[in-house]
Order: sequence, then structure tokens, then C-alpha cells
Amino acid sequence: MSALSIRGLSVSYGETTVTHDVSFDVAEGESFALVGESGSGKSTVLRAVAGLARDWTGEIVAFGEPRTRRIEASFARRCQMVFQDPYGSLHPRKTIDAILAEPFAIHGIGDTDRRIVQALEAVGLDPRFRFRFPHQLSGGQRQRVAIARALVLEPRLLLLDEPTSALDVSVQAEILNLLKRLRREQGLTYVLVTHSLPVVSFLADRLAVMRQGRVVETATVEQLRDDTFRDPYSRELRRLSQPHAR
Repeated sequence: MSALSIRGLSVSYGETTVTHDVSFDVAEGESFALVGESGSGKSTVLRAVAGLARDWTGEIVAFGEPRTRRIEASFARRCQMVFQDPYGSLHPRKTIDAILAEPFAIHGIGDTDRRIVQALEAVGLDPRFRFRFPHQLSGGQRQRVAIARALVLEPRLLLLDEPTSALDVSVQAEILNLLKRLRREQGLTYVLVTHSLPVVSFLADRLAVMRQGRVVETATVEQLRDDTFRDPYSRELRRLSQPHAR
């Protein structure tokens, strides 16, 4: 079964259409990346899937269920999003405990204490972090909390919007290794947005290259590593990602 199937997705903000006729499939258990320059529309695709951008046409189907433009509790149980900026995505005046408890309250789920401790342990944080505020945590710790919040409802699909780009280089590898481990242990499906092809090479199985709101090529990570992209823009994007590129 496809975890996510997108057909002819065009997303608009006001009078401006940001993505045009985007189509791709993500298999259950796969890690799929959307790559491209800033403004290519890749994050907008995630926002449409998550229900944060509602002016769209086309078809979004997750685990066989069509996505509507409403906020749906059943969809949120299956699909959660991790945002780029862990400080901006966590309420600054709430403790980590309150932040992680909120999804349970919204969905009427009990056994909150055990589930919160379990979520923190899954992302490598001591349960004592429950009673701290976001400003008392490092950037990497905040992103771990954001990942824990996405996992507490036990979703099958995670949308990852540049999950390491706001972090120090020394911390990025820790978060990428965490995401790789969680996918393996929990059987998760990822849709990852990033501008970093090394991140794609480490975390993804396949990728779609986006330019000016359109998918120009879908490829395997082996094609990325072997430099066998078909599209000229994809090849240029890869060239510019090399350390020696000018």
C-alpha cells in the first residue's frame, strides 16, 4: 500500500500558485525526499498534506484515505509534522510536559504520564526534561522534543520540514541518526523536505527534484550518489552541492 499518493497537486496562496501539478507516490516504510532551491514549493507540498495550506486542487491520499481541506482528527493520528525551527514550534510559556500532553487532551487519549515518558525516552531525553521550558533546552534537545510530540499519537507517516537546518552542525548528525533509528524501530514512513543532498543521501530511499513549483525528476538515492540524474537541473543541483563547487 502507498503511505502517501499525490496526484496533480497545485497549491495557491491568494492569487499566486506555488506548486503546479505535483505528483508522486511514497511506499509504506519508505523515506522520500523533496529537494530543490528555496522557493521551489517543496515545503508547500508538506503544508498541504498536513492541512496547513488549504487552497489546493488535485488529490492527496494517505493510507488509502483521501485528504480533505478540513482538520481531521483521524488524519492527525496517522500523519504528523516536524517543523524546521524547534524553538518557534514549541510554546515558550509551556513546560515540555504540557506540550507533550496537549495531543492526548485533544484526541481524548489517557495514560498520559506513561506515554510522555515513553516518548521522551524514544528520542533520547531523560524524563526529568518534562518540567523544563523550551528556553532551558539546547536546539538539539528542543528538536528532540518536537519529534517526541509528533510521535506521541503513534503516527505512521512523519512529514519532516528541514528538520536539521536550524541546528548547529555538531548537532545535525545526532538528529539524523535519531530519525534513522526511529524509522527502523517504529516502521515509520518519512516525507522529508531539505535543500541538503548529503542529508538526502543519508536518510532517504528516493527523491523528487522540484523547480519553480514543479517536479522535474523522481530518482533513487543511488542515482544521486552515482551522479546519474537525467534532468539537467537535477545534475546542476548535485554539482552545486559538492564541496569543491563554486
